[in-house]
Amino acid sequence: MAKIIIIGGGIGGVSMAYEMRCLARKEDEVMLVSDSETFHFVPSNPWVAVNWRKPADIKVELAPCLNKKNINFSAVGVKRVHPEENRLELCDGSDLIYDYLVIATGPRLAFEEIEGLGPEGFTQSICHVDHANNAAAAWDGFIQKPGPVVVGAVQGASCYGPAYEFAFIMDADLRKRRLRDQVPMTYVTAEPYIGHLGLGGVGDSKAMMEGLLRERHIKWITNAKVERVEDGVMHVLEHNEDGSEKQRHELPFSYSMMLPAFTGIEAVSNIEGLTNPRGFIKIDKYQRNPRYENIYAIGVCVAIAPLEKTPVPVGVPKTGYMIESMVTAAAHNIRDVINGKIPSTEATWNAICLADMGDTGVAFVAIPQIPPRNITWTKSGKWVHLAKIAYEKYFLHKVRKGTTEPIYEHYVLKVLGINKLK
Repeated sequence: MAKIIIIGGGIGGVSMAYEMRCLARKEDEVMLVSDSETFHFVPSNPWVAVNWRKPADIKVELAPCLNKKNINFSAVGVKRVHPEENRLELCDGSDLIYDYLVIATGPRLAFEEIEGLGPEGFTQSICHVDHANNAAAAWDGFIQKPGPVVVGAVQGASCYGPAYEFAFIMDADLRKRRLRDQVPMTYVTAEPYIGHLGLGGVGDSKAMMEGLLRERHIKWITNAKVERVEDGVMHVLEHNEDGSEKQRHELPFSYSMMLPAFTGIEAVSNIEGLTNPRGFIKIDKYQRNPRYENIYAIGVCVAIAPLEKTPVPVGVPKTGYMIESMVTAAAHNIRDVINGKIPSTEATWNAICLADMGDTGVAFVAIPQIPPRNITWTKSGKWVHLAKIAYEKYFLHKVRKGTTEPIYEHYVLKVLGINKLK
């Protein structure tokens, strides 16, 4: 019997638990360890932050769903990974021994790297449902007394889509309330240009995203380093393309949401051979750590080198479908090792992104996510907004039912030429 433990109860971790249970032998034990009793659908957080959703709408109790699939569950949380001993030290002082470990924890949010950033400072966050709920309370206060808005992503951030989404969703909500004319908006980003997305752009995303910002009267600052945030003022250093100082900005705001940089979680930080200096898990092309070959990693916690050198540090995003492809590859490779075979399955890391804009949206397809690409596709329209709503309902249904990939999903993606595995 093999004991397979997955750390993390998000999109990657829950998908991994279900897929691993399907591929593991009947006698193998599959267990998921999280620091929360619930799963929440992160892509819906921007809606929560403007009260278009309540947290309960996007949460699922994990224990009943996992137990139905014969997957053990703990919400105690992991304090430390001890890879030399194949041991997890849990937050309640107990230990778990594993044969195979899958790290799917997502990131630690590094608000402390910038003075005044984050919910403990002067800006909001949509990275966690609890942060988004707090942002919604602040939004309620803001609409009673509108003023300038600053939104975007700081240096070192590796997730830009939600920042664009939230800027457009705020714009849409304000227009519905007939308050948009009272709210100057500025988009601040470390990206070298609008629509870079940490991916060197996707198709003509630069022109498309710039056009959408202009249409909605949202100004922008790129190559931006946020130096510090004070109550109602953000201090931003804008750089030239050669990295030299271009201009300093003092941006007043009545409401601000800035995505932070990510690091790995404390449970895995500073473990030689397992993580890089930022705490992300090193993996080979089979999702396996090169030093500890019974440890696999998927999702945002995976170390991926920046795509290119930029004037201000820009990370690489790990999108939903890309994460799901990592899940499938890792599950197949673990089963191969259990069977005495050599891992051979590689994830495609293809990207499908539906960016909602409140009443319309933009869809990106990048195959693979990292250029050069075989396929690049970008479209916009109201259908994307509707598709994002449908995807939310669909994925929450998958979590509740424990379904890894319904047959209709498999064939629809196959027709589009999108595959999880190479």
